[in-house]
Amino acid sequence: MLQGIRILEVEGLGPGPFAAMLLADLGADVICINRTGGGVTPGMPEHSLLDRGKRSIELDLKNADDLERFLALTTTADGLIEGFRPGVMERLGLGPEQCHAVNPSLVYGRMTGWGQDSPLAHAAGHDLTYISLSGALWYASAPGDAPISPATLTGDIGGGAMYLAVGMLAGLLKTRATGKGCVVDAAIYDGSAHMMNLLMSIRQAGNFGVTRGANLLDGPHWSRTYACADGGYVSVQCLEPQFYALFLKILGLAEDAAFQQQHDKTQWPALTGRLAGIFASQPRDHWAALFEGSDACVAPVLNPEEALKHPMNARSAWVTAGGILQAAPAPRFSGQPDWIPPEIPRRGQHTEEILAELTR
Repeated sequence: MLQGIRILEVEGLGPGPFAAMLLADLGADVICINRTGGGVTPGMPEHSLLDRGKRSIELDLKNADDLERFLALTTTADGLIEGFRPGVMERLGLGPEQCHAVNPSLVYGRMTGWGQDSPLAHAAGHDLTYISLSGALWYASAPGDAPISPATLTGDIGGGAMYLAVGMLAGLLKTRATGKGCVVDAAIYDGSAHMMNLLMSIRQAGNFGVTRGANLLDGPHWSRTYACADGGYVSVQCLEPQFYALFLKILGLAEDAAFQQQHDKTQWPALTGRLAGIFASQPRDHWAALFEGSDACVAPVLNPEEALKHPMNARSAWVTAGGILQAAPAPRFSGQPDWIPPEIPRRGQHTEEILAELTR
């Protein structure tokens, strides 16, 4: 879909490389500019699947000749992604002003936690830090528990990488229409706050207040996870009345008067306790089989290896290639061939190839 689009990615961590991977998955020619002599980031593999489908060139951005090569590459690019703290690229001589001077149509994507201009713009942070202040972490727990969200998904990926990718695509469309480039200021703080707007729309109707565990989706007995006899878990979220009725029928609770008032908040704690006892009486796969294929909105909580083997993976959302478990690109497009996991490059693998392209 993005064939013919070239994106330069300045080596970074987390959401920036993820956004660049997403664009590569969609067909863009993504060139990752790795630091000359750089090593493996602690906690990351030598060949990260976030680099799949990209090309790699090593440059020393503190070296005058390599700075010239960087700017020469910039003249060939449609977009650029960097994830440094504000001011770092400017001090290198590679900020938006310098890059737009050689390529006025460049879409310059900036990935930060706090944005380019904010009270905390130069402060360190991580996923939990950003979503704590944006409000996105507040509802992420069962009643009475400390808030906790899936690692990196809400902030780094949801509020960061995905918003950067959308911003880059919007910027590319603007450039195509006007010939003028732009700067995309993608902040995890902003994106994770924006993701709250679905809950804010429910709040408009009076169904989502500030108190955790007393709202439409974060407190009911019919919207949570339950532990099973074998230590596994199932999720339940039968919001609509017809789905709730089916849920009760399958569990043999359709005639139980206590469960009839689905939205009586005063009953939620007691009914949660009763369902906890029921689900704890059998292993997870018993409940998975009992509810499979129904509209009761009950599902086993799977780890990635289990998701790979589940019948739902007939879509090949999860694949294993070269011993690496990874998720396939999303979304999918009509007329596209089946996806085959592309090569994960070595650092600097394409340096000579890319430099040769500059001399053609």
